[in-house]
Amino acid sequence: MNAYKLKKIIGSRLLFIVLTIVGFTMIVPFAWTLSSSLKFDREIFEYPIKWIPEVLRWSNYKEVWTRVPFLTYYLNTIKLSVIVTIGQLVTCSLAAYSFSKLSFPGRDKIFLFYLATMMVPWHAIMIPQFIIIKGLGLYDSHTAIVLLNLFSAFGVFLLRQFMLGIPTELSEAARIDGCSEIKIYSKIIMPICKPGLATLTVFTFNHMWNDYLGPMIYLNTDNLKTIQIGLAAFRSQYGAEYGLIMAGTVSALFPMVLIYCIAQKYLIEGIAFSGLKG
Repeated sequence: MNAYKLKKIIGSRLLFIVLTIVGFTMIVPFAWTLSSSLKFDREIFEYPIKWIPEVLRWSNYKEVWTRVPFLTYYLNTIKLSVIVTIGQLVTCSLAAYSFSKLSFPGRDKIFLFYLATMMVPWHAIMIPQFIIIKGLGLYDSHTAIVLLNLFSAFGVFLLRQFMLGIPTELSEAARIDGCSEIKIYSKIIMPICKPGLATLTVFTFNHMWNDYLGPMIYLNTDNLKTIQIGLAAFRSQYGAEYGLIMAGTVSALFPMVLIYCIAQKYLIEGIAFSGLKG
């Protein structure tokens, strides 16, 4: 075995060890949350940590789903996350196609200005947005949340970068054969963009699922609230029921874990290729 192969083997093993440690470090908080969801409040912050409690308090999960309309919050969150995710896939892919595959005056400048909106903090436009939504009569409705999240500069940027890696000859050949732009977009570009679409799906669904400020500001009726607002119901002025909060958090993790497991293959590929060209 020559020195190069030995160095490569040692490097690979060191990288594996480092990644294993990093992965274990990231899993620890989830394991602690799961353990805490089965404990009494007084046991959660004991030191040293008892990863497996002596008495498993399964009643935490039952209480979470019965004390407040947790199922309603859950379904509302799924509804908003699915609608916004599908909406962003459509709007962002159409915009990305026009910015990457169509030629029109000022295309790159318009994209640059659109991209610059990512630099504006949401807190800076929060009050103007609220005034507009209130003026449109959309306050205290899911329509307000959907409308505010239906477009994404980040999603357009992500898909545009991915589409730039698709050879232009494909769309040009399709135009010569008489295909319309919509047909090129739907039949040629979109199937190739599955990794990029999966990446945007995970990011958008994760953002909507964990969004707290938006529903807190725009939703007032209890039957319209989301799961993040529901978890806040277990906190009061004088303390918090951490066991119930942890049980609710674990219950809220399942859709995100499911989405990631389904899209994992495309997610990794999409992240790898979305920034190669631009």
